[in-house]
Amino acid sequence: MPNENLSRAKEAKKDEFYTQFRDIELEIGGYLDKDPNLFKDKTVLLPCDDPEWSQFTEYFLVNFETFGLKKLISTSYNDNGKGRVFIHEGLPVPLFGGHHWSELVGNGDFASEEVTKYRDEADIIVTNPPFSLFRDFLKWILEGNKLFCIIGNMNAISYKDVFPLMMDNQMWLGYSIHSGDREFQVPDDYPLEAAGWRVDENGIKFIRVKGVRWFTNIDHGRRHEKIPLMTMARNLKYTTHKDVREQGQYFHYDNFDGIDVPYSDIIPSDYDGVMGVPISFLDKYCPEQFKIVGNEYILNIPKGRGYVNGKRLYSRIFIERI
Repeated sequence: MPNENLSRAKEAKKDEFYTQFRDIELEIGGYLDKDPNLFKDKTVLLPCDDPEWSQFTEYFLVNFETFGLKKLISTSYNDNGKGRVFIHEGLPVPLFGGHHWSELVGNGDFASEEVTKYRDEADIIVTNPPFSLFRDFLKWILEGNKLFCIIGNMNAISYKDVFPLMMDNQMWLGYSIHSGDREFQVPDDYPLEAAGWRVDENGIKFIRVKGVRWFTNIDHGRRHEKIPLMTMARNLKYTTHKDVREQGQYFHYDNFDGIDVPYSDIIPSDYDGVMGVPISFLDKYCPEQFKIVGNEYILNIPKGRGYVNGKRLYSRIFIERI
């Protein structure tokens, strides 16, 4: 167990990213548009939140009264000592930086007994967990049967213990991030080796991380917006994708009964069978418009991937129109 905890600590330290206030505000705003009373009389837990940098804590403190929150709990992890916890309930709300943190008995690991008790007390969990521990963290949340909104790498969609949740509509992508990268603050000792980084006038370090998404089980209106579809013929004629125009057709898989749709904006309206689409399709997925049939491992596709004219393609999600 000590070696396991040490390994977890090292992995967490590699991706200790601090989410920016504006990104939190934009995401949470999408849920409030759908349900203005989402947080009313609720207890919100913010695990994995460093007391010195947490914009999650600041955001929910600033909006504590507006949201009608009952209680706010933030916990932080310390791999060299004791973790800390901040708890606020009632009014007045302290200014960010002026509140008092208490030491935990342990190091603040989210899976610890004392942080798990806070999980069990909470109604909603919001945070940016270490990407390397995403599976463990998601499992921990699901065991508590909580509403949640967390940040993770888009590659997590393909995990064997994550994709079935997306397929069964137990979890979906969030409201605000659908492409590109996002900027995160990092600790002072973090090596600036990313492709995109900066240091502001106060010496605070930031890096840009590609392929991040919000993962949630909280409903939002954008999730129910249907994608405009055209027929196969019109897609092939008007598409802006040069490679699709040149191929002049939708290819049937060599090893699977379905067609390959390499871009989400050319899903045809007149094909009723199984279609393979990019993972990024989930940014536009509407459960009233499409059914997710599975992916390569769930459907046990021969050779592990779809092949067209003998060529192995990128990983796909397989869907049908409803």
